[in-house]
Formats: sequence, C-alpha cells, structure tokens
Amino acid sequence: MKLVLVRHGQSEWNLANLFTGWTDVDLSENGVKEAKLAGQLIKKAGIEFDIAYTSVLKRAIKTCQYILEESDQLWIPMEKHWRLNERHYGALQGLNKAETAEKYGEDQVHIWRRSYNISPPEMEPEQGKVFRSDRRYSMLDEKLIPLTENLEITLERVMPFYEDHIAPNLKQGKNILVAAHGNSLRALCKYLENISNEVIPSLEIATGQPIVYELSDKLEIINKKILTTDE
Repeated sequence: MKLVLVRHGQSEWNLANLFTGWTDVDLSENGVKEAKLAGQLIKKAGIEFDIAYTSVLKRAIKTCQYILEESDQLWIPMEKHWRLNERHYGALQGLNKAETAEKYGEDQVHIWRRSYNISPPEMEPEQGKVFRSDRRYSMLDEKLIPLTENLEITLERVMPFYEDHIAPNLKQGKNILVAAHGNSLRALCKYLENISNEVIPSLEIATGQPIVYELSDKLEIINKKILTTDE
C-alpha cells in the first residue's frame, strides 16, 4: 500500500515571510500552481487513492482538493481533522521572521523554529481565546488547544490520529493521501522513518512535492520516493 504526504502549496504568509501556525491563511497564486502540479505528478505516477486526510486549515484543504482534482480523484472521501494542523507557533504567529530574528537574534529564532523540544514563547491566554471560540475547536477540551508547540508536542498531537485513522486503513491495503503542513508532516516522517531527535531538525519538506511511501503489511517502509518534475 502507499502513503503519500504532501505539504500544502506556498501560502500567502509563506510569501510574506510570516510565522503562520494555526492562523488560517489562503494559498498564494504560486501555492495554487504547486498544489495542482502535485496532483499532476501523482496522476503521472499512476497512484490511486482510497481516502484523503487533511487539516482544518484552508491552505491544506485546498491543496488536497487541487491534488485530487488534477489526478481525477476528486470523488474519493476526504476527511479533515485538527490534529493534522500545522505546529502552533505561539506568540510568534503573525510576526515577520526576519524582523523577529533582528529582535531576538538569529540563533534564538532558529532554535524556536527547528529545535525538537524547545517551544517559542506562549501566546497570551487572551489571544488563545480566538481559537477556543472557533467552531473548529470549540468542542475540544481547552487543554488540547495549545498556546505554543514544538515538534515533540506536535508529534504527540498527530500520532493519535495516525494510530486511529491512517494506520488502520493502511493495514486494510488502502492507499492514502495526507495533505497537511511542514511540521505535522515532519512529525509523521520522524515516526515512519524512525528519525532521531538530533537529526529531525535538519529535515526539510518542500511545498507541493509528494513524498511517496510504499509500505509492507507491518507498515514498514519498503521504498520512499519524492515526485518531482525532473523525472
């Protein structure tokens, strides 16, 4: 069976060099092109899906839709879940990355962005109410809605969804698409590939490039391939 991971296309805040996190921003014009190209690459590779999963953020949802449309699979079930959201960047959300580096120093910002277990400063509780009052999260226990996250916490958030939804379907022989975010997908990659805490900070996932895992019955990786236009 195949598990295909795709980071959403470039977002408007990616383009503006802003920390995004759980903020629900749209795809940029280039991001739409990246998402459509991902679908075309998947179609060219002849990959057929049984189900698709995405987050509750529009940049991932639209990427998923574009991929399925371009690969003539828009009809398959698509499920959205908050556990696949991007990592929550806490008080950094909405800030310009370059300006933040000037204020706190490049080394500190690099630690906040790439460290496995060090989180950025927490968002103020009043700011956090924006998410608690959002219909997408209002049914959740407040303890589940973060004020900041690092990759370790993101992995702890993503794994219950993987174990309860993705893995059981893979074990049934289904091919699955996950269109999500840089850090929620890095968390999945860390688990699937057993990447160490020391190595995972260096893992980069490009926007709009499908990562194709071929898995055994025990969900062990048989082959990993990244689809690009160079092939």
